[in-house]
Amino acid sequence: MEAHTLGLVEAARAIRDGRLDGAAYRAALVERIRRIDPEIRAFTCLADPDDAATGAGPLAGIPVAVKDIFATSGLPTTNGSQIYADRIPDADAWVVERLRSLGASVLGKTVTTEFAWRHAGPTRNPWNTAHTPGGSSSGSAAAVAAGLAPLALGSQTFGSVIRPAAFCGVVGLKPSYGAIPRIGVHPLAPSLDHVGVFTRSVADAAFALSLLTAVSDADPHGRPLPGFSLDTALAPLPAPRLAFVRTSQWDVADTSQKALTETAAARFGAAGGVVEDVVLPASFVGMWEAARTILACEASAIFGPLAERYPDLMSAVLKELVAEGAAIAAPAYIDALRLQAQLREELGTVLVGFDAILTLPAAGPAPEGLDYTGNPAFCVPWTFLGVPAVNLPAGLHDGMPLGIQLVGRYRDDLHLLRVAAWCETILDHHTVPSLAASGP
Repeated sequence: MEAHTLGLVEAARAIRDGRLDGAAYRAALVERIRRIDPEIRAFTCLADPDDAATGAGPLAGIPVAVKDIFATSGLPTTNGSQIYADRIPDADAWVVERLRSLGASVLGKTVTTEFAWRHAGPTRNPWNTAHTPGGSSSGSAAAVAAGLAPLALGSQTFGSVIRPAAFCGVVGLKPSYGAIPRIGVHPLAPSLDHVGVFTRSVADAAFALSLLTAVSDADPHGRPLPGFSLDTALAPLPAPRLAFVRTSQWDVADTSQKALTETAAARFGAAGGVVEDVVLPASFVGMWEAARTILACEASAIFGPLAERYPDLMSAVLKELVAEGAAIAAPAYIDALRLQAQLREELGTVLVGFDAILTLPAAGPAPEGLDYTGNPAFCVPWTFLGVPAVNLPAGLHDGMPLGIQLVGRYRDDLHLLRVAAWCETILDHHTVPSLAASGP
């Protein structure tokens, strides 16, 4: 079996059953990275081969790509910033330590935009290297798309998992706020920051989440997810009811993206699902402004001291965000947090009678060029509300991936993933970039 074609569940089962040697699997992926990554530039560094896990566990033998804002003991963690160019942490981030305890190993660190904001890194889209892979989890999305890793860690504060997943044609899961502890992950805006994953299938994403969801007293945010185990395959939810939400950003989207989403809706309806247009109440209109207020204020508090100390080592876009947040009055920040809590509860009422929301993950295909990582506005509402969201690859336009976004109720992640599994089956879209289809 070819290492680069294996998904997470498939590889884990093959290793467990003795059909695949974990060390050989990792070595094959490392060789592929050395051959392909000079063109993609998804990784900042690779881990020492001796770092490969040898213990037992549900992820025994699985190499994981880790975004470079997650602390990794013995490996550089630069946060995409010159300020931390020489930093090698003594301890792992919580989720990295958890992966190791499950038998997985760190394959290497993946490129992030500077501190997970908008100053882009060097990663290129595996479908067309003249295009962005999205951000901020650029390297993680590109690594999974190019067949360099079966699982990659990312983070999302605005659109940093869902958008790059859509641009790179992979599954991206942003769980509910609080689902995975963020200890050891450099913050951007703690009231919005989520840990997420990139995989090749919904079942893979669900399997990863089932193992990583937890709580920690050191990261008191959100509420824990109800635990679930996926020793057997994820069961799709038959004939789900989907609320087709065209937010106020709909007209900004590319014609190809809107047409693909409407076609997907029609296919779901023809397959026995129910898809109905739903307009969010007027109270939701303020989500984008409130999210920006929270992000700017919290980022200003976090990065203000760094901007003062290292002005020549910080990008202009991050310094502008710091200044923006410093100028916002405290009552506006408090009002934004209040709206966030209020609307998270209200969304449950909006979704009565529905299993999930169907909406856009991005404005269209990945833009050409590497400096602009794309418009996050189609992801911002669901990150602001802290509800689970998943990108499903759904088609191509001019050779570049397009996806759809499914959104669920807060802490009802397993239900959303079952809906996504059904939708994935109906879409039946498994195309990979020619680069990813090649080699061992």
